[in-house]
Amino acid sequence: MPTFSKNYIGIDLGTANTLVCTPEKGIIIREPSYVAYDIRTEEIIAIGSGAKNLVGKTPNNISVVRPLRDGVISDFELTLAMLSYFVRQAMNKLLFARPKVVVCIPYGVSQVEHSALENALFEVGVSSVALVEEPVAAAIGAGLAFKNPVGNMIVDIGGGTTEVAVVTAGGVAVSKSLRVAGDELNEAIVEYIRKKFNVVVGEITAEDIKKEIGSAHKSSDVGMLEVRGRNLITGLPSVFNIYSSEIRVAMKPVLNQIVEVIKSTLEITPPELCADIHTGGITISGGGALLSGMSTLISENTKLEVYIARRPLDCVIDGIHKIMTKEGYESVLSVANHKK
Repeated sequence: MPTFSKNYIGIDLGTANTLVCTPEKGIIIREPSYVAYDIRTEEIIAIGSGAKNLVGKTPNNISVVRPLRDGVISDFELTLAMLSYFVRQAMNKLLFARPKVVVCIPYGVSQVEHSALENALFEVGVSSVALVEEPVAAAIGAGLAFKNPVGNMIVDIGGGTTEVAVVTAGGVAVSKSLRVAGDELNEAIVEYIRKKFNVVVGEITAEDIKKEIGSAHKSSDVGMLEVRGRNLITGLPSVFNIYSSEIRVAMKPVLNQIVEVIKSTLEITPPELCADIHTGGITISGGGALLSGMSTLISENTKLEVYIARRPLDCVIDGIHKIMTKEGYESVLSVANHKK
């Protein structure tokens, strides 16, 4: 039986995507975290996939933004509009008002960032907010033996943050959060193309390149891709070929940062838990886990086995769902006061 009543919803409010689930139905909303608005009138034009489809294709008066950056709120008003839209969608699907919310936050966020998220949710009409740290939800969603007194390492590589945690006995023993992840990989590709080819490509194109031929390790290089952009010298449309090995070189500085935060977390992990991780390996989740060669790169640098979670893109929301439907996870939640 669920431990949470039917008027609960779970939210994975990510820098790149927002997912919403309920105890009974599982995932009911999966949308990009984008908002399009008119900069003259401040009118919201589109939210979610409708807004993402407008990236790079709008007139001067329309701006398309992601109101979260590095896993936290960067634009309160636009985050409010986006949350309101998703919560209303959930309420329409579920036919109830003023839901109670379980939502993820990156590990180690400041009290100001913590309060900003709570306040945004209360503003859209939820009745209470329970917070769970992102690496905890990812570990639970990945199916790690979270409640057992055995050390397990989870590395969740999202759009805005890389969360690294060693969990054991129902809690976090060691954790680090790096505000470098998928977005910075995209930016590195944009910058490399600009410098080498004198061509500008947009963030959506860079993300597509990463997904198509991106490689984190030389053993995973997969060939070539034809790319279109705007030539900086002529100002005209340009077409060129780029190779997987070049994308790997472009992303290397960012990938090195991700590897280093994993290694530095291992360095401060107690010896007994390190021994467990040596036996059980490292589990990676998030969109970054799907980058070709990522598991090989981490394994090569840590000398440990690295496993990709079964549903890497959904580990956090799956963890929230499990928290809401299974006994024994109440201790991972921090519950805010009800709105008066």
